[in-house]
Amino acid sequence: MNPPARDDAFADDPRPMLVIISGPSGVGKDTIIEALHRRRHRPPYHYVVTCTTRTRRPGEVDGVSYNFLTVEQFQALREAGELLEANQVHGHWYGTPRVGLREALARGQHAILKIDVQGAQVVKGCVPDALLVFVVPPSLETLFQHLKARRTESTDELELRQRNAALELARTGDYDYVVVNEEGDVDRTAKRIDEIISHEERRGSRGPVTV
Repeated sequence: MNPPARDDAFADDPRPMLVIISGPSGVGKDTIIEALHRRRHRPPYHYVVTCTTRTRRPGEVDGVSYNFLTVEQFQALREAGELLEANQVHGHWYGTPRVGLREALARGQHAILKIDVQGAQVVKGCVPDALLVFVVPPSLETLFQHLKARRTESTDELELRQRNAALELARTGDYDYVVVNEEGDVDRTAKRIDEIISHEERRGSRGPVTV
């Protein structure tokens, strides 16, 4: 099947990119995505909704926060080749669906993927020209406070996330850019990510993205 035609209104826009926003659990990736939503972009960004088998947290919306699946549903997608990547993180499965991603890129939209550190490296291996942005907290103490304040994990789960976060923060060298998400200034973080994307557009050095 041929990809959908690119909208004429976007014909002069730069080559679309797959932009990966990653970082340790509790760093504020969801609030950054919300702040990016509030900013205007032309063409509009396409936000990839990750699949997961973990339980939905209070306030999360199926199909918006994540696509919440049973383990059986997740494995069926994986076996059908419908996931760009799939990883088990903190005892739950997470995966990037191909559905919608190809069409968005064909329309000329940058695709924004919020993903964990492990998944980001797998996607980078599949899509070498993906743009990787690593979000870090102002301090490890601040990150741990956020994790505790969520009150969504058991004591054992919280300890696991804290240990993993410390290890993940040592992976900054794997990314193209590192952005500090300062406390109470998420709009500044979103603005910085927009600036990074614009800078990469002007450079024009990334090849076509195939997913």
